[in-house]
Amino acid sequence: MKPLRVAYLLLSLVGAVWTWSHNLAFMAAHPGAFEAAAFVREAFSTPAGASLSADILVAGAAGSTWMVVEARRLGMRFAWAYVALGLLVAFACAFSLFLFAREGALARDRAQR
Repeated sequence: MKPLRVAYLLLSLVGAVWTWSHNLAFMAAHPGAFEAAAFVREAFSTPAGASLSADILVAGAAGSTWMVVEARRLGMRFAWAYVALGLLVAFACAFSLFLFAREGALARDRAQR
């Protein structure tokens, strides 16, 4: 496996683990059913948090759009799964995993030429 693909795969794992360590801390601080409204409220409760939250929301929307378009262009299946992964796990995980899969699709395309 090429170093770039390994890097993308490692970044995907880091994106999932690091993000979810904070998600689990939030859930521990708010026992009971997960409240998305409380999560969003806290994400935007400080100017720094609001800046980072807005940044990731816009980047996530742009990145998700690009992932779907690029997956279709390259004939990659299950583009929707990367968008869902971004919403359910973390965009950092989903985008890095998409880049990992995209590199594989590009390599297959080059091999077929």
